[in-house]
Amino acid sequence: MNIAFSANELRVLGCLIEKSITTPDQYPLSLNALTLACNQKSNRDPLMDLSDSDVQWVVDALARKHHVMEKSGFGSRVPKYQQRFCNTDYGALKFSPQELAILCELMLRGPQTPGELRTRASRMAPFADVSAVEATLAGLQNRDDGPFVVRLPREPGRRDSRYAHRFGEYVDSVDAPADQITAIPASMNPRGSDELQQRVTDLEARVSALEQALAAHPRDPAEPADPA
Repeated sequence: MNIAFSANELRVLGCLIEKSITTPDQYPLSLNALTLACNQKSNRDPLMDLSDSDVQWVVDALARKHHVMEKSGFGSRVPKYQQRFCNTDYGALKFSPQELAILCELMLRGPQTPGELRTRASRMAPFADVSAVEATLAGLQNRDDGPFVVRLPREPGRRDSRYAHRFGEYVDSVDAPADQITAIPASMNPRGSDELQQRVTDLEARVSALEQALAAHPRDPAEPADPA
């Protein structure tokens, strides 16, 4: 499994998955509804303050990757969007209701313990107890097309380890001490950010143009060299 999203892409995808489960009558979402979902104060960590244009940029980027599509109803004048990342006819990724609820919560809130996930994900799928959550997490870790989650080392003062999704952060070693783990936020990961890729491409083009200009106008040997 090699999928990497930026923080904003994870928020948009997580919101689309969440609303498809919790408010199916209002799904797909308009741009305005999706922006409100991304910025809502409950069930989100960290809190965000994205503009409509920010969300539209992310939606367009996800659409180019075939993870989001426009799906407006008959007679609707407002474009509406739905995810096609998983559990749709357009992709190969299929999750059980419990697996999808846990992944959605991890997308929207970041790393959490099994106890936290049971409390928070139960609004999207039933969990009999914490053991059911742990069994679902184990399944997500051991799937042939995964792993989709990773267990983080237990932090000082915590009784249980937290789990994180594998869609935007990279953990070098699950069993390494916490101070030896390198977690790279997706917003800083070139594979997870089209904007960063474009900036790198632009910089490379500028460097190439400067090199060509210098090659076309070599320094006169008689000209004194710049002082060191």
